[in-house]
Amino acid sequence: MALLIGALTLGIILSLLALGVYISYRIFDIADITVDGSLTFGAAVTGVLLVNYGVHPLYATLAGFAAGLVAGTVTGILQTTFRINPLLSGILVMSGLYSVNLHVMGRSNIPFLGVATLSSYCEQLGASWFGAATTNLGGWTVSSADTTMLMLMFALVSSIALVLWAFFRTDLGTAMRASGDNPQMVKALGGNVALYRLFGLALANGLVALAGSLWAQYQNFADVQMGIGMIVWGLASVIIGEALTGAAGVGLAIIGAIIGSVLFRELVAIALSFGLNPNDLKLITAVFVFAALVLPDLVRKLSTRANRKRLKNA
Repeated sequence: MALLIGALTLGIILSLLALGVYISYRIFDIADITVDGSLTFGAAVTGVLLVNYGVHPLYATLAGFAAGLVAGTVTGILQTTFRINPLLSGILVMSGLYSVNLHVMGRSNIPFLGVATLSSYCEQLGASWFGAATTNLGGWTVSSADTTMLMLMFALVSSIALVLWAFFRTDLGTAMRASGDNPQMVKALGGNVALYRLFGLALANGLVALAGSLWAQYQNFADVQMGIGMIVWGLASVIIGEALTGAAGVGLAIIGAIIGSVLFRELVAIALSFGLNPNDLKLITAVFVFAALVLPDLVRKLSTRANRKRLKNA
């Protein structure tokens, strides 16, 4: 049960990553590799503020979110102002952020030992709410701190998802979605496609950096390697969510991204508990994403071919 709760909490935290990838990948049709750098950037900024300056965890977390906004803005400027290919823009910023993160942290890893974090506050809240360090959940004895952290992350992500859904129903949000679907039409109507893309990429990477900040506080350390390959994780979450919900609208797509992240993390936790080599995790994830991208079209083609044969025989 402890493993299940931990995987569920991490899946909810990383659903913010999935939401960021959804914005860049589905709305603007960009596989933004900046994600790999901005997630670590958010964790690094938060870690330095917590450990070196004793900043309150809430403000440190907001600073991590702001760091992601900056990273996404730089990527957007490269694409819109300098006309650099979106893929290359993401690679450039992601590569640069690796060195930036090292400079920010001053080393490759920062442990959060002995400093106040959201996790430590959850320990205090858990002991206060449940009256003990452990509590009974469905017949299982689990940590009060882990249960409180799960509840807090669920409330936070639900609130962000609701705000994001409301935003995409506003005039600005609708214009952003339209600029991703048909930029020529938006330009003809007088819309600023470049500005919409810039804002969208900044928001996407802000959410990713927020996920990195929360993840670092949950595991009590920030590491310069923690963001490597996370774009694949985000894509997997978005694709799983679309397969489950059909992604008929923005609301379902947002819910699907969250569910996909949680389900994917649970599947990883189950696989690890059954002896999967952690070194193979990135490879298995990449293979899974490849299959998820290819199989729907393959099934559709096979179904169409079978229908044609059935009509001929009839």
